[in-house]
Amino acid sequence: MGIPANTVPPQRCIAETLTLAGQHAEARPVQQAGDLGGYEGFVIGSAAYSMHRRKDATAFVMSTRDLLAHRPVWLFSTGPLGTDAKGVSLRTTAEPKEIRGFRTAIHPRDHHVFFGALDPGRLTFAEKTLRKLPAARAMMPERDFRDWTDIEDWARSIAEELTQQDARRAEEEP
Repeated sequence: MGIPANTVPPQRCIAETLTLAGQHAEARPVQQAGDLGGYEGFVIGSAAYSMHRRKDATAFVMSTRDLLAHRPVWLFSTGPLGTDAKGVSLRTTAEPKEIRGFRTAIHPRDHHVFFGALDPGRLTFAEKTLRKLPAARAMMPERDFRDWTDIEDWARSIAEELTQQDARRAEEEP
């Protein structure tokens, strides 16, 4: 299982959970994905900002779409800061715009949005300046909102699906 991702450490958590469930998994940045031919499936993650996945993650999916379209693929995005509020699901409303095209191009089995974390030390000068405004500070709270149980549960569901797929394949072999 190849896990090209730009979101550290959720992809490591996913890779470890898959491995503990008996599925070989590696977490790698998209720039170091290497030869993908030997992988039977993929979990591809990206941070999302302003309703868009990172450009390198999007380019990776599009440049490998012919391969990905013929393998099981799961996608995840990280980024919304906060939790569901006022009856609005941030997971639904925060889905990056690229996902619709990915559904057509590679037919992923799932896309899951995980809450993110804000580290002010990693903000650009413009983001730091913007964050000084009270309204922006409320939209960009300094906190880790990642739900590790949710991440592990999602990875376990992938492992279960892959295990079932492996069992079906084993039954078909003479």
